[in-house]
Amino acid sequence: MKLSRHARNNIRLYEIKEDEIVNTIELPDFTVKEGNKTVALKRFSSRFSGYLLKVVYEKRESDIFVITTYPLKRQQWRQK
Repeated sequence: MKLSRHARNNIRLYEIKEDEIVNTIELPDFTVKEGNKTVALKRFSSRFSGYLLKVVYEKRESDIFVITTYPLKRQQWRQK
């Protein structure tokens, strides 16, 4: 798994653990495809005040490239 600079900054800012990102990608509560990007969302009840963690990533060859990750600040995420 590779991280963009933006993702690394958000990991530090929101104190997101790498295993939370991996868990969100592998076992998401919701997933939406946006072109070649995938948006994965997962709720961690004991973290982020119960809000969803959002991970936007692309699959590149045999690797996963995380573009951004952050906890949502809204109670409910709107699905398209």
